Amino acid sequence: MDTFKAHLNKFITVTDEEYVSIFSFFREIEVKKKQSLMLQGEICRSMFFVSAGCLRKFFVNEKGTEQTTEFAIENWWITDTFAYERQTQSDFCIQAVERSTVLVIDLQQQELLLQKHLIMERYFRMIYQRAYAASERRIRYLYEMSREELYVHFSTLYPWFIQRIPQYLIASFLNLTPEYLSEIRAKLRS
Repeated sequence: MDTFKAHLNKFITVTDEEYVSIFSFFREIEVKKKQSLMLQGEICRSMFFVSAGCLRKFFVNEKGTEQTTEFAIENWWITDTFAYERQTQSDFCIQAVERSTVLVIDLQQQELLLQKHLIMERYFRMIYQRAYAASERRIRYLYEMSREELYVHFSTLYPWFIQRIPQYLIASFLNLTPEYLSEIRAKLRS
């Protein structure tokens, strides 16, 4: 079964016929490792669903350092939601961490999709609710946990990230230097 259809069926029920129609609103693209899907300053026109691979969202801070704010692996969505909803310039870049297969939808196509398939309103509501809840938790963890606790929590909750994603990107996501992350990892191994 198609990965996207299996994913949809975790939230809503769609027939094969409905799925063919729903899928027609998306473009499927292959993305090379380190290829950018969106650059900081560009109008955010699309949302991305990861069928295979891994993407990341980041911005370049005032020191010129990339600060990763989000990852998306299989069956996860990623975009600059604020800029996408308003069709304005993004403050973020979206880039492939590894070779990826991605479904892309723009706001106009999404609106047409929602008009034709009302069940997709429910699907996107559920996706946004989960994303918002995850964002709330992450903010709390950033305030509440030490850097070491944050890494332990992250590596326990998402062990596949630790094996899949380069250490410097995990450090960027956790707001650590790669050197400090190495120290934490060495301390935990001893």
